[in-house]
Amino acid sequence: QVQLVESGGGSVQAGGSLRLSCAASIVMPQMAWFRQALGKEREGVAAVNIGRDDATYADSVKGRFTISLDKSKNTVYLDMNSLKPEDTALYYCAAGWYTATTSLRSTAYGYWGQGTQVTVSS
Repeated sequence: QVQLVESGGGSVQAGGSLRLSCAASIVMPQMAWFRQALGKEREGVAAVNIGRDDATYADSVKGRFTISLDKSKNTVYLDMNSLKPEDTALYYCAAGWYTATTSLRSTAYGYWGQGTQVTVSS
């Protein structure tokens, strides 16, 4: 059983930064961050495909968010800069075996964390 534990969420003002961490019991071939705002569907934010050494981002966060992996710590990070109120959401870490593409689709992931809340005020 793969366990994922997120941390690092909190409340910040617009323009601020946060770093989210996802501690994994094992690192899967593809790891990602998703988010779900109140009343909205879950959306993929960033993914890293370890086998292909590739990362992808949602258009809404390109240039502001960075996903990275520390294999020595089995931890995936999401560095979030220039935060906007519309980034407010519950952020989830996800892991999966799918590696054909670097995917932001939730169906590519079979393991999920419990989420960490990010709130950005204007």
